Amino acid sequence: MATAAAAKKVQDFVFEWEGKDRNGKPVRGEMRAGGEAMVSASLRRQGVLVTKVKKRRMGGGKAIKHKDLTVFTRQLATMMRAGVPLLQAFDIVGRGSTNAKMARLVNDIRSDVETGTSLSSAFRKYPLYFDALYCNLVEAGEAGGILETLLDRLATYQEKTLAIKAKIKSALIYPVAVLVVAFVVVAVIMIFVIPAFKEVFTSFGADLPGPTLLVMSISEFFVAYWWLIFGVTIGGTYFFFQSWKRSERMQKTMDRLLLRVPMFGPLVNKSAVARWTRTLATMFSAGVPLVEALDSVGGASGNAVFAEATEKIQKDVSTGSSLTMSMQSTGVFPTMVLQMCAIGEESGSIDHMLNKAAEFYENEVDEAVKGLSSLMEPVIIVVLGSIIGGIVVSMYLPIFKLGQVV
Repeated sequence: MATAAAAKKVQDFVFEWEGKDRNGKPVRGEMRAGGEAMVSASLRRQGVLVTKVKKRRMGGGKAIKHKDLTVFTRQLATMMRAGVPLLQAFDIVGRGSTNAKMARLVNDIRSDVETGTSLSSAFRKYPLYFDALYCNLVEAGEAGGILETLLDRLATYQEKTLAIKAKIKSALIYPVAVLVVAFVVVAVIMIFVIPAFKEVFTSFGADLPGPTLLVMSISEFFVAYWWLIFGVTIGGTYFFFQSWKRSERMQKTMDRLLLRVPMFGPLVNKSAVARWTRTLATMFSAGVPLVEALDSVGGASGNAVFAEATEKIQKDVSTGSSLTMSMQSTGVFPTMVLQMCAIGEESGSIDHMLNKAAEFYENEVDEAVKGLSSLMEPVIIVVLGSIIGGIVVSMYLPIFKLGQVV
């Protein structure tokens, strides 16, 4: 517990320092450490005469997102491939970042590396940003002397994963935005428009059709409890997504449900398969043992069903079962992936075949998103047209009835 607390403290604080080097030239910089004494001692070992040390809490700037980490990995890989020394590469990336928090994170990692910590160990101090897969690949690159190669593969993997997430979000944004606008429009009609019609119809003193009475009753409920309707809708939506995000049981339930939802289910399934195969291929190509690689694969798929399947695969493989047979026993992987995996095991090129499967399903996700977008438009038009049209017709029925009487 004490070690974890100390690690958190080191992670949460950064020190700005000023001083003079051996030649008397003013120098300044930032360093992450457990206290001012540690900063001063570290700088003295580097021949810096410290004149000022100031502790600053990690704050300010936008939150660090997956896109920031992907750009960071790609920049670092590119500069190392170009022969730029690691510390200098960190300086360039840190100064070029437009996100203040990301820049400080890069500077903190650089300080660790500068004091002799391995790059993978420096990354492991920030599990919120660098997961086990990331750190394991960096560690494998350091051990094998191919760090720039594995960073390049890692950057490619992150870019592919980010692209899949972006495509799924783009497929969901349109229908969600339309439904929100539709709800607001219906609420405005019910609260402001229908009451005006009600006053006109009341003055007629005639019996109103059933559909008109139903719409007017709904309008009365909206007028009386509009605050409750909006509160329950907004609060319920917020509570639902927070539960989905924080509750493991809720995540498993929703992940299973999403795979069965018409239209969206196949897209979610193809996305999970693409990420699963891409992750395992990346780990294999780095030389990570299969059982160890499977530790990171399940969570990277982004779906609890595939995560549970991966745990079962890992247990089966550790007892001597082949990867293909273990995958087949879970019942969640398509036949094509199983066949390509079997060919890879026979030929000794599992990483190559899994990469081919990942590329295929990434293309399938592209096509599914395009097809879903074109399919959702007529469905949404029919649904909205039925709702709005039903309201309009129900309000004009009394007028049509009066016209017939006249």
